[in-house]
Amino acid sequence: MTNTPKAVLEGGPSDLPERIVDITPPGIELKIEFRGGYEHFRVTARHQDTPEGSLPVYEWWERTEMAG
Repeated sequence: MTNTPKAVLEGGPSDLPERIVDITPPGIELKIEFRGGYEHFRVTARHQDTPEGSLPVYEWWERTEMAG
């Protein structure tokens, strides 16, 4: 078992491969690489009960394309 902080992702593409992800450092925006771009998630004040315990919820707010 790992002690790495985790979060639940809410919103964004329905086919994201994972909805529970590591957060390092916790409490800031997450940027998830996906399909040639990045999905951006912001921390909320909410928590969700999961099989891994009560985790903070990060909600999707935008997508940006990778510079190419």
